[in-house]
Amino acid sequence: MDVAGKVAIVTGGGGGIGGALARALVEAGAKVVVTDLDAPSAQQVADSLGESAVAIAGDASSDEHIDATVRLAEKEFGPVDMYFANAGIGRGGGLDTDESLWDLVLDVNLRSHVRAARRLVPEWIERGSGYFVSTASAAGLLTQIGNVPYSVTKHASVGFAEWLNITHGDDGVRVSCLCPMGVDTKLLRPEAEEVNPDQQLMQKAVETAGAVLTTDEVAAIVLEAVAEERFLILPHPEVLDMYRQKGADYDRWLRGMRRYQRSLKG
Repeated sequence: MDVAGKVAIVTGGGGGIGGALARALVEAGAKVVVTDLDAPSAQQVADSLGESAVAIAGDASSDEHIDATVRLAEKEFGPVDMYFANAGIGRGGGLDTDESLWDLVLDVNLRSHVRAARRLVPEWIERGSGYFVSTASAAGLLTQIGNVPYSVTKHASVGFAEWLNITHGDDGVRVSCLCPMGVDTKLLRPEAEEVNPDQQLMQKAVETAGAVLTTDEVAAIVLEAVAEERFLILPHPEVLDMYRQKGADYDRWLRGMRRYQRSLKG
């Protein structure tokens, strides 16, 4: 798909990968609605992109907000062609993670994708075209040491993207799934007061597994993959080798991950 002239929505667009995606899309000729829970950040990104972008604040997992975002896009630019389900949350730890936090992470990392697809895919099927880009994580293909809600929901978001691709790919709906390792964002490196031992372990695991990329590097890779309509987007190519090793001998992979975890704790 050529993104020039397309209308896109980017959730979590107030910074990080989302902000970089919004910039890259506008530079490539798209019109963008930037949405984020942080209203000032979303507005700042949109303002920096001129007339090609507008902002709206709200919860990416809310049906009401998703509908309001789509209506804003239609009003300002026209029918939505692309949806970047990028908003994510990295909070959580081990088995002591409470139910309310589980619900929050499930909503933001998974149900937001389901609800957005429910809103847009029927229209795309009627038009014969549309593109859904899911930001998951290498954790969704492998796992995430130190954070069970993040690991589980990212696995689920990969699974949903796969299902969407298989079920509606023949209807003209294109689907890609972004699965990076370390990216220099607040999700990887939160404010100091938010860091607990589980977060420290998660951060150490990610930073020692491979290079930490900039958000602009990731956004450029995403647009290249979209142009090729490629499902799996891997800014860290080594993730594919890790995934193959996991599938080739699951028990060996699990033993290796336990050794890796021990080394991180040591």
